[in-house]
Amino acid sequence: MGLLERCEELFKSSNLYEVLGINKEANEKEIRRSYYKVSLKVHPDRAPEDPLATEKFQVLGKLYAVLSDTEQRAVYDEQGVVDEESDALSQDRCWEDYWRLLFPKITVQDILEFENKYKGSDEERKDVIQLYVQHQGNMDVITASAMCCSQEDEPRLCGIIQAAIDSEEVQSFPAFTKESDKKKKARRKRANKERQEAEEMQKEMGLGDEDDSLVMMLQQKQKSREQNFNSFLSDLETKYSKKGKKSKK
Repeated sequence: MGLLERCEELFKSSNLYEVLGINKEANEKEIRRSYYKVSLKVHPDRAPEDPLATEKFQVLGKLYAVLSDTEQRAVYDEQGVVDEESDALSQDRCWEDYWRLLFPKITVQDILEFENKYKGSDEERKDVIQLYVQHQGNMDVITASAMCCSQEDEPRLCGIIQAAIDSEEVQSFPAFTKESDKKKKARRKRANKERQEAEEMQKEMGLGDEDDSLVMMLQQKQKSREQNFNSFLSDLETKYSKKGKKSKK
């Protein structure tokens, strides 16, 4: 079975761009970023509950190999086919090693520094507005997908969105403007439960210092959301992957 057929079977789409959630006009940076986000969700180490995780991860590696190659991408764009005999797809490659070369690990200090710069920035505002439009005002999805976001940040995110609505930058979605108090309370309840579970796990593992606590909170947050959304940690790693690649050179 070819790459396109495998994409259809595993991701419900044979369109390589759709699998990554981008359009055909995406540049190299956008393709790389989207590949990281999607592949992180099905990384065998991070999705142990998915029996098809390894297979999905390998298929995504091949997909990125096609779209990151200028000649292969041109053929796919023009003819809608993939050269299955190309070296990038036919060779016996370890896709996890390939992935790690593209995306070096980051440190807790990187996370803290990024969060301080990101919150309140123009970049954050742009990301929040994009999430609002993409998910048509569904705050459950928006708060779960936004970077550096905790329950305490929700009023601030709502303020960003409301200001954009008031200025007619974006349209008003009923899911946001008419969200019920019951749904808001349910979201707070889930967030509190998630926090308590992370704290309990921290105690069980004997983690005490600030760094360990932060790592545990991020891991717990990621585990609960990873199936459906881009997690906090995965987006931060995407932000720093370019930085890490340069330092390695």
